[in-house]
Amino acid sequence: MNIEFVSSIAVITPDPAQSRRLYVDTLGLPLASQSGDGYLHSERIPGSKHFGVWPLSQAAEACFGTEQWPAHVPVPQVSVEFDVADAAAVRAAADELVADDYELLHPVRQEPWGQTVVRLLSPEGAIVGISYVPSMH
Repeated sequence: MNIEFVSSIAVITPDPAQSRRLYVDTLGLPLASQSGDGYLHSERIPGSKHFGVWPLSQAAEACFGTEQWPAHVPVPQVSVEFDVADAAAVRAAADELVADDYELLHPVRQEPWGQTVVRLLSPEGAIVGISYVPSMH
């Protein structure tokens, strides 16, 4: 697997209002929700390609297709995504992860915004994505 760069870091919040208070109101980060869905993010923070505040319900939807995080899976605190060269490299990475006995949260898929991604839960309880985001290349 050839990771080219960290494409995204997002804290995962069970309380979006409290997280907005910290990251936007207090820290002054230029975070906004473009679609009004509560996912705050920015590509304008120096040193970061993408930083987000991801509601837990949306992380659950992205990984399991439901707004409730499954009780038998540790609740994540953060998500980090590593970008590879292209969509085929995401598929190859998924195959490598499965061959190394990692359980995927979901299979490789293409999101509506063009990102190809596969995710797993790390031993530390982080959502780790291997992705290809065309606009970042």
